[in-house]
Amino acid sequence: MELSVYLEKQLRDFNLQVDFTVKDEVFALLGASGCGKSMTLKCIAGIEKPDKGRIVLDGEVLFDSARSINLPPQRRQLGYLFQNYALFPNMTVAENLHFVMKEGSMDKVPELLQRFHLTGLEDAYPGTLSGGQQQRVAFARVLAAEAKLLLLDEPFSALDSYLKWQLETELMDMLPAYDGTALLVSHDRGEVYRLADKIAVINRGQMETPADKKELFRHPRTLSATLLTGCKNISVAKREDESHIYAADWGLYLKTSEEPPPGTKYAGIRAHFLEPRDRAEGENVFPMEVVRVTEDTFSFIVMVRPPGKAVAPIRWELAKKAWHDLSGRELFIYFPPEAIMLLED
Repeated sequence: MELSVYLEKQLRDFNLQVDFTVKDEVFALLGASGCGKSMTLKCIAGIEKPDKGRIVLDGEVLFDSARSINLPPQRRQLGYLFQNYALFPNMTVAENLHFVMKEGSMDKVPELLQRFHLTGLEDAYPGTLSGGQQQRVAFARVLAAEAKLLLLDEPFSALDSYLKWQLETELMDMLPAYDGTALLVSHDRGEVYRLADKIAVINRGQMETPADKKELFRHPRTLSATLLTGCKNISVAKREDESHIYAADWGLYLKTSEEPPPGTKYAGIRAHFLEPRDRAEGENVFPMEVVRVTEDTFSFIVMVRPPGKAVAPIRWELAKKAWHDLSGRELFIYFPPEAIMLLED
């Protein structure tokens, strides 16, 4: 199932511009709140109308501004899981499922109720359910519709962590067997990494080039992608030679594993890639002083910087035992060259 999307829409603060093609995979749009992710899904679903563009699903034109084609939502054969559930309040749970199901498939209702832990709530109305229960009903209804395309808009936003993991696991099991394409919108980098095959970052309406998820997290290339994929350590940087940069915010000269592009503007390194060393030997090993130590649930977050330098602290995350083992020792930290991300904008 192939989906081709090109659209532009002027929003209040910026112009949304999206251009991608996806086929038989889970494609995620990753971005901060208000960046245009959800608006993209609404345009694909026909709830909102783009100012310009073309949307084609499995060879059928859903929208084409040049040809004045704009199919209504009910003709687009899409399954849309909204952030606010969009259940019919005057229908029971079972009736919400029946409403979208094709004739002859009503016998699947008990299976869906069981899968989404809704057995016993068949006759309940949405207003009597908790937020998590309503979201599970909405999820079940999307699957009941047997749509060509799944649109998942922050699908776990209302759930507690335990239930979120249960439903995310269900989705992991369901998506590989789904004979179609799914679009996932989220600001949660872990969620999109676990569920998606390919990811595109959206920053204030501008979509960056889609990338394989592992490649995106390994080499984000842009400042916005680096921030959205969770990197906490980013410094203004400049190229020194074919294998070194100067990270100005940290006051460090660093060796890199790849040649820094002439246009290098920033450098980043993820907090859990830093490594302790016994002494300052070799390149990229520096003495550090501790600025702050914060205990997290299963790790320590240690803020460090070169001794005596008035520079931005560097975030280091390590297991509790590893930090306790370093107690009382002089601290040296290694910045692996292959872990240093070079960013041009």
